Amino acid sequence: MTDSDEWLANANEAFTISLVKHAADGFKTVGTFNPRFTYPIFGDEEHIFGYKDLKINLRYNASDMRPHVQISSSKKSKAVGDIEPVDVKGILQEHLPPIAFSSGSDFKSSARKQPPNWQPPGAPHDSFEAADGTYEIRKGSLADAAIRQLINRIEILVPLFIEGGSYIGREQHSEEPWKGPEDAARWTVFLLYQKQPAVGATGSPSYTFVGYSTVYKFFPFQAPTPPASPAADWELPKGEFDLDRLPCRSRLSQFIILPPFQGRGIGARLYNSIFEHYLRSPQTVELTVEDPNEAFDDMRDLADLTYLRTVPEFSQVHINTSVALPRDPTSIVPRAIIDMTLLDKLRRETKIAPRQFARLIEMHTMSQLPESVQPRLGVEKAPSPTKADKHQYHLWQLFVKKRIYRQNKDVLGQVEPPERLEKLSEALRSVELEYARLLAAHGRWQKHYASTADYSTSGKRKLAEETEQQGVSKKARVDSSSS
Repeated sequence: MTDSDEWLANANEAFTISLVKHAADGFKTVGTFNPRFTYPIFGDEEHIFGYKDLKINLRYNASDMRPHVQISSSKKSKAVGDIEPVDVKGILQEHLPPIAFSSGSDFKSSARKQPPNWQPPGAPHDSFEAADGTYEIRKGSLADAAIRQLINRIEILVPLFIEGGSYIGREQHSEEPWKGPEDAARWTVFLLYQKQPAVGATGSPSYTFVGYSTVYKFFPFQAPTPPASPAADWELPKGEFDLDRLPCRSRLSQFIILPPFQGRGIGARLYNSIFEHYLRSPQTVELTVEDPNEAFDDMRDLADLTYLRTVPEFSQVHINTSVALPRDPTSIVPRAIIDMTLLDKLRRETKIAPRQFARLIEMHTMSQLPESVQPRLGVEKAPSPTKADKHQYHLWQLFVKKRIYRQNKDVLGQVEPPERLEKLSEALRSVELEYARLLAAHGRWQKHYASTADYSTSGKRKLAEETEQQGVSKKARVDSSSS
């Protein structure tokens, strides 16, 4: 170990985040956890130089999420050559609002003075019951000062838990970084709280922050249509134009569930509520997800598949076994393997993005394959396939290969047909294993968790707690700060 190594602290271990609530004898800790990543804040090596026994504690008042930073160490080094000790406070000031660096007594006083009838910002949007109590979802716009204040307080969690996550509530490199972005009205924020019942007949319920998600409106280009000839006295509309009248794509951007609340199926419930909101929204033509991680992808796949199977017309989706296989493996894939008109109609009605919808169709039709040919993760013996079984399986393979080729056309188009077929087959095998894993998880959920109580008359989508994995948070990365 060199002299400088003894002054290096692991940033992920030194940095602690905690949720606290004011109590008669000080603060009660709701949960304590470490970040998954600190490289966006302290550098790629995730080391902090210049201290022994360094501790960084970022405390949050569990209701209004007012932050307070405590930094301590047993000893601080002198400069080693040109290397100075890291200015921990200075770096954190770039990521946290000034209120985070007020005194501990101010933080305690603020928590003590919080009104007993305090409620989170935003309007009540949805609620649900879980094994550990009631959860409430609030919805608001980033243009709302109270929503923006909360986002500015908690957005440091994005780089700490979402790999590649970025801020939305402010401009990090501007002179006024804590001022809301110009397009704040396009951002919708969904806040998730655990709601504890009131103590006493006249008391008010208390709230604990659990997680949140943000959704951004994109206004896609609409092909112009020739307008009707205006009347002679027609004039341009006066005043501001209401953008809410335009069709849009809604993109789920950030998605975080704090670690103390992960593994309970809560993230899936939040995702379901958001999806249902935009499914009902006449303005939204499609709900997309920005750069999700694997854990979020799994949750989304199972939730979306569960939902689609509640749509009556979805039962008509199947492989058309009357289609003949092409003799030449390089020839055009028959279009009638699945009713494409039906698929297009379903996709538009469910507002699921094309690529995600294609995966769900492939997953669903794979689950319909005969047991003798259905891909599996295990090595259990299957019955001998009939000619009809093989025919159906080969049609499904062609259908999936067509999608794989279309998405990788630029690369696959540059190789010779024999190598192209080999690469397509390799990709198909990976897809089969992935779908087999997801269908097995979906099957376990149906077996152990599904009941008539799991489906409401409004068609709300439920998902097993087992799909909640560590790191379901997202930029849409939904890293487990997402579940």
